[in-house]
Amino acid sequence: MQGHTDDVWSVVFSPDGTRIVSRSEDKTLRLWDGLAGAPIGDAMQGHTYDVWSVVFSPDGTRIVSCSRDRTCRLWDGLIGAPIGDAMQGHTDDVWSVVFSPDGTRIVSCSRDRTCRLWDGLTGAPIGDAMQGHTNDFWSVVFSPDGTRIVSGSPDKTLRLWDGLTGAPIGEAMQGHTGCVWSVVFSPDGTRIVSCSLDKTLRLWDGLTGAPIGDAMQGHTDYVRSVEFSPDGTRIVSCSSDKTLRLWDGLTGAPIGDAMQGHTGDVQSVVFSSDGTRIVSCSSDKTLRLWDGLTGAPIGDAMQGHTDGVQSVEFSPDGTRIVSCSSDKTLQLWDGLTGAPIGDAMHGHTDDVRSVVFSPDGTWIKSKSYSGEILFWDAYCQMQTTVPLNIHHLQITRPLVTLNTETGWVCGPGRRKLWWMPTLNRGVWCGTSDGRICTGNSNGLFTFVDGTKAFKSFILNS
Repeated sequence: MQGHTDDVWSVVFSPDGTRIVSRSEDKTLRLWDGLAGAPIGDAMQGHTYDVWSVVFSPDGTRIVSCSRDRTCRLWDGLIGAPIGDAMQGHTDDVWSVVFSPDGTRIVSCSRDRTCRLWDGLTGAPIGDAMQGHTNDFWSVVFSPDGTRIVSGSPDKTLRLWDGLTGAPIGEAMQGHTGCVWSVVFSPDGTRIVSCSLDKTLRLWDGLTGAPIGDAMQGHTDYVRSVEFSPDGTRIVSCSSDKTLRLWDGLTGAPIGDAMQGHTGDVQSVVFSSDGTRIVSCSSDKTLRLWDGLTGAPIGDAMQGHTDGVQSVEFSPDGTRIVSCSSDKTLQLWDGLTGAPIGDAMHGHTDDVRSVVFSPDGTWIKSKSYSGEILFWDAYCQMQTTVPLNIHHLQITRPLVTLNTETGWVCGPGRRKLWWMPTLNRGVWCGTSDGRICTGNSNGLFTFVDGTKAFKSFILNS
């Protein structure tokens, strides 16, 4: 399935998984059926430069995009039609857009050192530019109830804003002595935690922006990532000092000692959905599982990758973990014990930088350094699409899947159904009712009808 004429940089599922939107360096977006991979409408045109970011509204009925052309654009999330005109106001590249939790507002961030608030239904501007930072915005987040926005900047400060009007709340939140790397609201919105290149974290009142206690010290190198537990009672941080640390989510006090074990920078850290476990990944080629209440290690290092692990994610139900690495592979792990599940998942031709589960946990999306995006069946551990590169977008949700390396076609529960000869593998697509079509470079197509005792038809192009 062809459409984009230049590199595709990201794809995003709608909240219900029925649609996918892609953004490209060809200045367009495209909407696709999330179940069959078929295009929905024509290219979504309007931007006059590269599209930097795209996101669905929480209910999936709208899409907002932003671009190097200094504008944002609003689109119908069902058919891809434009809603109104370009959202103008920024005076430099717009690199990030976020919907409020209820979808009624959008906040955009720009290299012009401002944010802007927009009506999430019409795209109309709300108030004036949100000015105050003296450098770029590195992080901007709505509170869970959408009434406040917090931003972090290389100017070493945070700022709190009214989420309905964009008006500033109080003065700059000062305390960090280095660039503010990340900011996160607690699940109830009453607290904010920030992390910085100054090797510290800080806790703030989520309503007023006032500091809570002193700097959270302990790391000996810059803090790369921070996250609240799902109930907000704990915070976990990871650092280039090769450790993680657990903190009290109400006071900022440390819980226990540094969580040691990694021998390289800790790249990412995530709580399980119930908060009982933490998984971390590192440049030392390993992952580690930890107790989410005490920080104690669970088992030994999770080994298997042959290069640094770039990203890690729990499945929505917490029973599985997926990791991706500079060794160009993904690996699935047991979310309770850390044991590997199956073999490494091969398919990428470059370092894999990010990985995410679908909302229902049945699919995995991975993206490489070069922009190649692949989709995987989270149970069969098989690639379910050709690489999403310059000219291709092929996304399927088949009942049966083909492993193009081994030739085995699997059904539900990873049950092996039949073996496909090497000549007939090539690229493939499948349908939700059990049909598979494969094609190869010789123009040979094989259609396998799984609804009719897996009858095969060989077609010449």
